[in-house]
Amino acid sequence: QVQLVESGGGLVQAGGSLRLSCAASGRTFSNYAIGWFRQAPGKEREFVTAISGSGGTNYYADSVKGRFTISRHNAQNTASLLMNSLKPEDTAVYYCAARWGSKSSNFREYDYWGQGTQVTVSS
Repeated sequence: QVQLVESGGGLVQAGGSLRLSCAASGRTFSNYAIGWFRQAPGKEREFVTAISGSGGTNYYADSVKGRFTISRHNAQNTASLLMNSLKPEDTAVYYCAARWGSKSSNFREYDYWGQGTQVTVSS
């Protein structure tokens, strides 16, 4: 079992930045890939980015590439999502998720989820 807790969401103006954090407890953190997903009202859950257990590889949705950066710190059992140049269309609840093994963009392949943190970008 892995428990995940997100923090760092809030209200920001377009063009601003936020850093989301995901704190994990339970099993060996480095055995799990971490993904960030988001869900806006009335929309399906959407892949944002994912990082391997070692932190050596990652990939991003085209919509956030060049603006968002994922990282992880296995010694502290944390992962982060730095979001720059935020746009109103980035407004959503953001979730971190963990899965054993390799990273994935498919939310159905993740076993553990945090409670989510709201990010609102005003125009």
